[in-house]
Order: sequence, then C-alpha cells, then structure tokens
Amino acid sequence: MNYRIMEDVLDIRQLSIGYLNKSEKKVVAENITETLKKGELVCLLGPNGAGKSTLIRTISGAQKPLEGQVLFEGKDISQVSSRQLATKLSLVLTERVHGGMLSSYEVVGLGRYPYTGWSGKLKPKDHEVVQWAIAMVGAQELAGRMLSELSDGERQKIMVAKALAQETEVMILDEITAFLDLPRRIEIMQLMRQLAKKDNKCVLMSTHDMELALKYADKLWLQPKNGKLVIGAPEDLVLDGSFARAFESEGIHFNMGKGAFEAQEPYHRSICLKGNGDGLLWTKKALERERIEVVNDAAISITVIAAKKGILWKVTSKAMEKEASSIYQLLQTIKEYD
Repeated sequence: MNYRIMEDVLDIRQLSIGYLNKSEKKVVAENITETLKKGELVCLLGPNGAGKSTLIRTISGAQKPLEGQVLFEGKDISQVSSRQLATKLSLVLTERVHGGMLSSYEVVGLGRYPYTGWSGKLKPKDHEVVQWAIAMVGAQELAGRMLSELSDGERQKIMVAKALAQETEVMILDEITAFLDLPRRIEIMQLMRQLAKKDNKCVLMSTHDMELALKYADKLWLQPKNGKLVIGAPEDLVLDGSFARAFESEGIHFNMGKGAFEAQEPYHRSICLKGNGDGLLWTKKALERERIEVVNDAAISITVIAAKKGILWKVTSKAMEKEASSIYQLLQTIKEYD
C-alpha cells in the first residue's frame, strides 16, 4: 500500500483576528497557530457570533489579521498576487453574490479566469472543467438559468461549482451547506472529503452541521465564544469534553453515547421495552422524544412484535392489555395510562 505524505500548505502563526475601528481594536480570537495540509478535510465549528467567518476571511487573505501571519507555501499570503493566489486557493464566502445578467454556467466559468488570459474567453479545456464542476455538485439542471433566479440553496451549489472550476489545491468554504436540504448537505460533505482524499486537496470549511462534521472531518477546529480555538480529531475532542464545552448552553448538552446534542429535560415516567430489530430502535426514539425513560422493569411494558403484515406493539400493565398498529397509535395508547 502506498501512503501519501501530507504536505503543509497554509502555515498559521500566532494569528489574532478581529476588527479595527477608530476608537478600538475588537479581538475575536488570538494566538492561533496551526498548519493546514493537503489530503485533509478540516471543519470549523462554533456557535453563532464566535468568529468563524472572520477566521475564514483572514486565513484566505480576504481580511488582514490584527497580528501574526498566514504563510502560503512559505510566503505571507498578503504578498501573493490575487491572480497567482486564485490558481492556488479558491474561496466561497457567505455573502450573497449578484450575478447580474449572467447564467449559472457563466458564473461557474468565472472560476476559470486565472487561466483564460486577458480575453476571458473559455477554451474547450475550460468548458470541460466547467461542465465537470457543475456535474460534481449535481447542478446540471441549473446551468442554463440566470443566477438571479436561483434559490439560496441552488446559488450555493453554483458557487461551490465555481470554486471547483478554479482547480486549486486549497479550498476554503464558509457555510456552503447552510441553505441545502439534508441529502444535498451529505452529498457536499462527501464531495469535500473525496476532493481531499482522492485529489489531495486541502479543504477547510465552516459548518453548523455538527453531526456530519463528526462523521466526515479529519480534523475539527472548535471556535467557542470568547474562547481559544481548540483543534484535534473529532473523536479526541468528543472524548476530552472539548466538543461539548464549545457548545455549552443552558438546557442543552452533548450526549457522547449518541454523538448528538439534546435538550436536558427530565423524564416524566418509565416504561419497559422488549423486542428487537428496527422497530425496537425507533420505538425507543419515539419514547425518548416524549421524555419517557426506557428501563428494564416498570409498571408498563411494551413488546415490539414483528408480524407478517408489519409491526405490532403490545402494551401491558396490571390493569389492562392493548395492541397498537403504529407508533403514533402506541403513544396515544400510553397516554391512557396516565
């Protein structure tokens, strides 16, 4: 088996990010030192207002740091010409892009501008890359439509395709899945991981999809409010408590066993649940949603029975015994025991 050596691309040194105005300096985060490598998908997570977009903009060279440096291939990113940087680094920000009278295909074609020369005319090779990029994000049906006509989710797909068309070794993307439905968010996350692993790209993306980031990212950057950036493999940050601390909020906690956040509401009753298979799993989920604790012994017992025509639920207690043919009916039946 051949192992690829991960090459450093972006070197972040003692970086402080934030804003300067006439009266004061607002520091969002400071003393950030980290290296971004080819072949890795890194997800930046944090609550709203923590400074994720500011960090993305600073690392990409779109915003000046308050202190420190971002080195791109050993050179301060601020000293790299915009045209040269565009052949190496592609950037998708959250700001809404106004395409004027351009079609979606033409907008994706703008990603080829570092290679087209002064004329901006696309050659056959450029058209091939544009068509590939559009296909990669599943936006073929959008290619002929005006960008101004697209929904926010459709527009995001086109902007990701434009970044792909640049064929850069570094991709930095800010909340690119924000307006997409769940299947499309999964597709984009899989695509970013594929680009990192198969095409040896360095991919940094900020996202609110915490569970998808846990599943697909090689490394997480956790940016808590008014806190220090914490970096590590997803599993390490879950196990040491960093993941839960970054999103601490009253009434919300991270369930390590489930790998998900949930409300801290007390259970109001207990029920014994028996059976097996998918029916048992989803019955338990429904009971927990109703804040009913599943225990080994209780006054009320539910048995999940796999029948030829589907699943049946038998509810028993000392006083009565009933059957339900759906989980909705089961929950209504349980209420009769209150």
